[in-house]
Amino acid sequence: MNNNLAAAIAAIALATALPGGLALAQVPAANADAMTDPSMKRAEVVAFIGVKPGDKVADIVAGRFVRALSAAVGPNGKLYAVMPAEVVKAHPEVVPMLKAGESAPGSNIVVSTPPVNAMGLAANSLDAVFIRQNYHDLYDKFMGPADVAGFNKQVYAALKPGGVYVILDHAAAAGAPINVTETLHRIDIAQVKADVLAAGFKLDGESNAFVNPADDHTKMVFAPDVRGKTDQFMLRFRKPE
Repeated sequence: MNNNLAAAIAAIALATALPGGLALAQVPAANADAMTDPSMKRAEVVAFIGVKPGDKVADIVAGRFVRALSAAVGPNGKLYAVMPAEVVKAHPEVVPMLKAGESAPGSNIVVSTPPVNAMGLAANSLDAVFIRQNYHDLYDKFMGPADVAGFNKQVYAALKPGGVYVILDHAAAAGAPINVTETLHRIDIAQVKADVLAAGFKLDGESNAFVNPADDHTKMVFAPDVRGKTDQFMLRFRKPE
């Protein structure tokens, strides 16, 4: 990746340091991303997804992993940076930052801002779909809320047979009601599994890379004593061959 592209994509990290109700990230520096902040565990995440050069990957609510995924797929791959229109409506400043990455020389990034319920991803076109710390937002008011079942079906349709869908999010207490997505920015892992399996996926792997037993799941993820230290799960689902 050339320096101009790296600089442009780095600006996207700023777009995800947003005030208000959207839990886009939990990092100490506004301009940090997976290439610069070791707490995001770039190597572990990319390896868990299984990204390889030449892959086509969609990053939904694109942000902190755009540079990392762009670098991982390489010049012969594509990174589809999808920022739902509902997010753009609340934070229009994200669009020019994303576009800067897309228009940089040598970019392999394709930016889109579709409604979350109609993302327009081509059928059987993607090797992987990644959503980081934002799956829970699908249930929130500012997302509509989204048609969660329909969202997962969109992802399923867009993936090639054998493609993977990876979700990294803040863990809620087991059995927590769905409204904790709004109040705590967390979600019960069992809810995520039930949602995604219902779309036809098979559970293919679970990572402990972000597990933190010290987090009791009762605090909002932006609370000062837990921000950056929440217990998180990372799940990999596979579309059957």
